[in-house]
Amino acid sequence: MSVTVSSSEVAGGRPVVEIDPSSGFCHGVVAAIRKAEEELERHSAPLYCLGDIVHNGDEVERLRRKGLSTVTHGDLESLAGARVLLRAHGEPPSTYLTARRLGIEIVDATCPVVLQLQRRIKQTYDTSGPRPQIVIYGKAGHAEVNGLVGQTDGEATVVENISQLDRVDFNRDIALYSQTTMPLDGFEAMITEIERRKAPEVVFRYYDTICRQVANRVNHLREFAAAHEVVLFVAGAKSSNGKVLFSECHDVNPDTHLVSTAADFDPSWLGGASSIGICGATSTPRWLMEQIRDIVNDCIDRSLS
Repeated sequence: MSVTVSSSEVAGGRPVVEIDPSSGFCHGVVAAIRKAEEELERHSAPLYCLGDIVHNGDEVERLRRKGLSTVTHGDLESLAGARVLLRAHGEPPSTYLTARRLGIEIVDATCPVVLQLQRRIKQTYDTSGPRPQIVIYGKAGHAEVNGLVGQTDGEATVVENISQLDRVDFNRDIALYSQTTMPLDGFEAMITEIERRKAPEVVFRYYDTICRQVANRVNHLREFAAAHEVVLFVAGAKSSNGKVLFSECHDVNPDTHLVSTAADFDPSWLGGASSIGICGATSTPRWLMEQIRDIVNDCIDRSLS
């Protein structure tokens, strides 16, 4: 399929193709991947990862070729004595207990921000005296949220939006936490609604536990998307963060296209654009965005030759 480039673009020079410098892995994912690579180089024994190390199929496959095998919680019983890496999302206490029982060596790559949040929730849960309801603003079933709920022996209430606040008893004290990757405006809306609905005597405390490296990307990405005629948003199909950030970019620039792998790229998307932006989710590897950039540049070169 050919790419159409207008004569004015040819006269004025080739179209600009820019990768957003702020896109890509957050610090926690970078550290987890680095730890996995170091462990693979240091030991000849197999290394297993409990769940995809990152929600990007290309990066998971790259690490698989290096020797990192992805397993599920159901596989743990057959991995006695093995080495298992815990990804940045974190795990509930039950996973550590299972590993101890089976003699599994844990390589813990839990993000420090997530680990701190787990400890704070555990501290609230273990408080002496009347225990407040622990409410977690997050996505039920998400790996990080499963780890957070596990700090409360499964008692925490998970709410993803205001409509789910009916699950909360507004006549009991409330402690509100947030999954680290949720949007700030959503958390603020939760606070406002709980304040409005709680009984006067209820003690309501909230803790802003949202990772700013992730939260601050929304405004930046919206600016980046608005600055380009066409945007290619690179993210894995499993990435919940990717879906949110893609939606933000598309809201600003309808000519934003989702690319999960290089095979998804459609040259016709470029049209006569003179400015093409490439960005991605916190689970998107830099090398994949660079691969998409190279494909785009090849298309442009063929069009201009």
